[in-house]
Amino acid sequence: MTTSVSRRTVILSAAPLALTGCAAAAGRESADAAAPEPATGGPASPDAAFSALESRFSATLGLFALDTGSGTRIEHRADERFGHASTLKALAAAAVLDSAPDLEIPIPVEAEDLVEYSPILQEQVGSTVTLREVADAAVRYSDNTAGNLLLAQLGGPAGLEAALRAIGDRTTSVDRWEPELNEVSPGDVRDTSTPRALATSLQAFVLDGVLDADRSELLTEMLTTTTTGDTLIMAGALDGWEVGSKSGAAAYGTRNDLGIAWPSGDRAPIVIAVMSHRDAPDAEYDDRLVAEAAEVAFRALIEEG
Repeated sequence: MTTSVSRRTVILSAAPLALTGCAAAAGRESADAAAPEPATGGPASPDAAFSALESRFSATLGLFALDTGSGTRIEHRADERFGHASTLKALAAAAVLDSAPDLEIPIPVEAEDLVEYSPILQEQVGSTVTLREVADAAVRYSDNTAGNLLLAQLGGPAGLEAALRAIGDRTTSVDRWEPELNEVSPGDVRDTSTPRALATSLQAFVLDGVLDADRSELLTEMLTTTTTGDTLIMAGALDGWEVGSKSGAAAYGTRNDLGIAWPSGDRAPIVIAVMSHRDAPDAEYDDRLVAEAAEVAFRALIEEG
């Protein structure tokens, strides 16, 4: 699929895809978090601001943000590996949207398919859902069973990794299914990626023509109507911006968000990945770290023009 989409056609009236009998479920990843504090101001450079955030939140932070119009980049540990966690669901959905000729095919949901944290598909056991609904549950609700069904459509983790290699991502490692892929540990490259690789892959699918216009718009709608991202990149966006993203959380206080921001006016989209982890395996994460890092990056890109 080759049609390029350089900026999103905003769908102000689109209603979320519905699954019969499913009430909207708040995700594990959308736990309440305090509003982000104002980003570091004054003359401090983005690097200094990111280092200050790492110190304040006792975390390691990785970030890659690209203004797709000017080519200006903001980077911090952009090529260091972090567990990608559920941010991978956005890329799995993209790969399925790219390869599946029919999104309305029925997908059976069996009891043996269910894994922990499946707020949508746990209500569909014994019935079928469409492939479109599977993608919607994975991206908008971070449903783990839906994530696994997307992987199954691609031939398993190796199939998704092959799809990413085909679009030029030589970095992202896809090794396990949900929820085991969240069992990250220092030095283990399984199920890891870098901020640069994740952001570049999402850009390729949504903005650079890997997906055709209709499929790109569909994925964008899923990302912008997520139920798990309000306290992350979205919280760091400037007034009047629209953001679509996919969050992720894993062991060692891993907290990530992968997305695209559409600034107000005529500015080009910004692709951004924010990844973080802490030192202890049972450490908790703080969404404010991701939100404040995103705000630093957005403001720096605006100042660069």
